[in-house]
Amino acid sequence: MNLYPKEYVKDIRKIKIELLNKNNIKGLILDVDNTLIDYYKNFLEGTEQWCEDLKKQGIKMCILSNSNKKEKVQSVAQKLDIPYIFFGTKPLKRGFKKAKTILQLPSENIAVVGDQIFTDIIGANRCKMFSILVDPINQKDIWITRLKRPIEEYIIKQYKNKNK
Repeated sequence: MNLYPKEYVKDIRKIKIELLNKNNIKGLILDVDNTLIDYYKNFLEGTEQWCEDLKKQGIKMCILSNSNKKEKVQSVAQKLDIPYIFFGTKPLKRGFKKAKTILQLPSENIAVVGDQIFTDIIGANRCKMFSILVDPINQKDIWITRLKRPIEEYIIKQYKNKNK
């Protein structure tokens, strides 16, 4: 089903090279809000080291954020030393296609990592990329995301029941 991720982990730090190699993943498209940083712009502890470790193992990375706050997305990208796209219009394909061009990899070698089904997971699945859902870092969200969370929680519950 298009709403289900290919993989579901607690947070980005649980995405290990073994998982990526097993699925032939050579590049990651990363969401920002509640995936890499919380509502207050704090990084999830260990994110920089996680990113550095995967880059040393040859994994390419790019940020794709729906945020229209360029400075915020740029600041995260600079701290992690990876390229970025802000105002990515997920789940529309155009942002994913731009990220794919930056990564210079075919779709089947790219995983998309994010905390939202209706943007990150649907967009990844539509673009035939490997989708990885993570739990939000923090419960605090912008209003539009707060509206979608109960529906996403229901979908995640169905996904977990299916994959028991």
